[in-house]
Amino acid sequence: MLIVMAGLPGAGKSAVAGALGRVLPAAVVEVDPVEAAMWRAGVSRDQPTGLAAYLVAEAVADGVLALGRPVVVDAVNAVEAARGQWRALAARHGVPVAFIEVVCSDVKEHRRRLESRARDIEGFEEPTWESVQRRRATYEPWTDHRLVLDSVADLASNVTKAQEYLTTAR
Repeated sequence: MLIVMAGLPGAGKSAVAGALGRVLPAAVVEVDPVEAAMWRAGVSRDQPTGLAAYLVAEAVADGVLALGRPVVVDAVNAVEAARGQWRALAARHGVPVAFIEVVCSDVKEHRRRLESRARDIEGFEEPTWESVQRRRATYEPWTDHRLVLDSVADLASNVTKAQEYLTTAR
């Protein structure tokens, strides 16, 4: 199975992705560390490293799926093109794809989380609240069925909801 996380930076999707990776168990492929690795390797930040990171994540997920193992992709997935990329990957492997979007309904809490997080991704600059708001304005509407989790709820409850959803998505 291919499980695709989505949501704005700081909404809480990485916490859910990591927890799902542990309980399923599944490989977790994160886009942000991939992009940071490109920058550390000398690829200029004015290059399309965001797109490249999605393609590298797809290649890694492709290899894991080829081994018959489940994958959780941790990325914003704000546009239809990204979501289509994951649908196509799942189709190539003949596995189901499940989308889980994580939101934070408390705007003040979302901002606090974003501005206080330190993920220790070498070379990665955390996005600003202003950049998250710009991304929110360009977040494309969903056409896929998905589970929406609100990170205002506790992580354990959200992981339980995700596990229940995934049993029906198989």
